[in-house]
Amino acid sequence: MRERRGRGEGGATGPAGLAPRRRRWRRGNGALAGPGALQRNWGHAPGSQRIGLQGDVTDPRTNSFLHILDILPRLQKLPKYILLENVKGFEMSSTRDLLIQTIENCGFQYQEFLLSPTSLGIPNSRLRYFLIAKLQPEPFPFQAPGQVLMEFPKTESEHPPKYAINAEKKTEEKKTGPKICFDSSTQCSGKEAILFKLETAGEIDRKHQQDSDLSVRMLKDFLEDDIDKHSFFLPPKSLLRYALLLDIVKPTSRRSMCFTKGYGRYIEGTGSVLQTTEDVQIENIYKSLTSLSQEEKIMRLSMLQLRFFTPKEIANLLGFPPEFGFPEMTTVKQRYRLLGNSLNVHVVAKLIKILCD
Repeated sequence: MRERRGRGEGGATGPAGLAPRRRRWRRGNGALAGPGALQRNWGHAPGSQRIGLQGDVTDPRTNSFLHILDILPRLQKLPKYILLENVKGFEMSSTRDLLIQTIENCGFQYQEFLLSPTSLGIPNSRLRYFLIAKLQPEPFPFQAPGQVLMEFPKTESEHPPKYAINAEKKTEEKKTGPKICFDSSTQCSGKEAILFKLETAGEIDRKHQQDSDLSVRMLKDFLEDDIDKHSFFLPPKSLLRYALLLDIVKPTSRRSMCFTKGYGRYIEGTGSVLQTTEDVQIENIYKSLTSLSQEEKIMRLSMLQLRFFTPKEIANLLGFPPEFGFPEMTTVKQRYRLLGNSLNVHVVAKLIKILCD
């Protein structure tokens, strides 16, 4: 049996003469490692899609975050900075209320945000909740109590920030589903009629507005030049099953959906797909598509040459540096999963800069 060795604290020893191990904070669930880090700076992504959205404070998966809120007021030396991230919806949760109550009692000044990389000119929607907090008596110059800002703070020479949500309001609007029509020739009544695919006129208009926003870069700036496109093409089975649900973008588009950890395995709601034949009009492909046989549908959809974004391209959109890469033994599926659980580097970097200025 191998001897276990460890450093004692204050000369004390543990059972059987073994030195007790110092308790370490592991990097589980987004928490920082090391008790020293807890007394300097905190960065946390508390359960992301779980905390505040399902069982809220009663969900056992919230326990790690609630434990942090419990020990924070009892630390001998409080951290100077706190940066927290979660998905949209956390701002309406009871867990968020407990967080705000705790940091206010500890003397932190704070500001909440709902931010997407598009505000930095990056063509990818990844709306996330952020909170920055600083241990100081004076509020931030841009601080808006009870408000969740929808953009980064402006300088004094710029316009004031937009206030999107009153964090004290806990009401949610009820949404009604639109009527579904499968091509532009079908008559649908109402403003929300489906034109083609499963998209309303409002959704199509929103996408056109996004593609017309010259402050956002085109997707082609983030794409790889030399790749085997065929290995990333959507299989015929997926084309048939999900044709009406795909979010299709071109290299010249200035938008893309949020990429989730299920990208590449699942289609619906996991991220955009790229149309590599830009000269083909998508409206013409989808016109009367539902009336065709399966073979005809595949032939027509294949004209778009739809492919998944590569892991490297998603990493580019998330702000990882050009030299970033994965170990060779990491599969494409694993890379998609890791990136789907990631943050946008540029968004976090700007928040840290704002926090430390």
